[in-house]
Amino acid sequence: MVGAGIFGLSGALELEGRGYRVTLVNAGPIPHPSAASNDVSRMVRMDYGADRLHCRLGNEAIDGWHRWNAHWGRDLYHQDGLLFLSSRPLEEEGFEGDSYRTLNEEGWSPERLGSEEIATRHPGWNSDYYIDGYFHARGGWAEAGTVVSLLAGESKARGISMVTAKVSAIGRGNGRVSGVVIEDGTEIKADRVVVAAGVWTPSLLPELDGFLRLSGQPILYFKPADPEPFRPPLFPPWGADIATTGWYGFPANREGVVKIGVHGPGYSVSPDAPRVPPGNEDEARCRDFLSHSLPALADVPLHALKMCVYTDTFDGDFLISRHPGVEGLTVASGGSGHGFKFGPVLGRLIADAVEGTPNPYLDRYAWRPVGNPATEASRYVGEANTTEL
Repeated sequence: MVGAGIFGLSGALELEGRGYRVTLVNAGPIPHPSAASNDVSRMVRMDYGADRLHCRLGNEAIDGWHRWNAHWGRDLYHQDGLLFLSSRPLEEEGFEGDSYRTLNEEGWSPERLGSEEIATRHPGWNSDYYIDGYFHARGGWAEAGTVVSLLAGESKARGISMVTAKVSAIGRGNGRVSGVVIEDGTEIKADRVVVAAGVWTPSLLPELDGFLRLSGQPILYFKPADPEPFRPPLFPPWGADIATTGWYGFPANREGVVKIGVHGPGYSVSPDAPRVPPGNEDEARCRDFLSHSLPALADVPLHALKMCVYTDTFDGDFLISRHPGVEGLTVASGGSGHGFKFGPVLGRLIADAVEGTPNPYLDRYAWRPVGNPATEASRYVGEANTTEL
């Protein structure tokens, strides 16, 4: 297994549980400071517009998050619910309205919120601007870095071999995989190899150039003097006109820090680029958003600014599939900015792909030619920045 982010660790644990002897190779500490699986929080949701597959898989994942909480004896998944706000009526076509309708059709009952309800229940938001929306109690956020650390500890405890080294190549010849070559030239032999290397996947598998693209997404952190108005239930995880602006965020954490991110085309980056966005336009864009959305945060000093690098597929769906031309080689990548939430079910998907076990979700995540994007893949382009880095 190459890579020890949420894909690699969940896959390694599932494969070990199925009787495989697993070696996990990672280029640095776990969680890796440059990996997409690292940070204080990741959103967990089943709200996916009209995309029923991810809605259903999200529901399965949430059950898994509750199992992980019980297993660990601590709540690293926080079911604070999710608030999605819209400046247009939900009857109009768009992510918020489509999500609301899909959830109801799937048997869930998100609470519709008009302007008055938004003002009463979530007073930090500008309810003159956001006239419609909904609150869905089944969802929340997970403490990403801590989750990865616990999965790594469990991997060691279960006898998974952990090797800290940079993989320089995948060993392959005569149509099959032979192992992985690490930076000192040593080849670690293996009958099967899973590449779950996140942003470093295209470097190891250049045939995926064009299928996978790296995008740097800005994340901003604010620390208000009084964090209480920015904690649930007043301030749950949220998305606001997300299909046109890309902005989403989280409640204040234990240290009183509010995290806000934007999901869009982002910066074109290399895998080892500094995890800080170039220039200061991201803060300016965020403050412009806050000024008409969350005015109480608009003038709060910036606490930190970083860049998370996504491994995007051309259509936004994961790539969890056997390599069509190399026997024994499986790829588990293409998180596309929404993979972490599925952590509790990713291992099963990856192990099924390794074994060739039929799984209805894997049909969508299969190795496929670059073509028209799938439903969920429409990128949030409203205010997104495409500066080259």
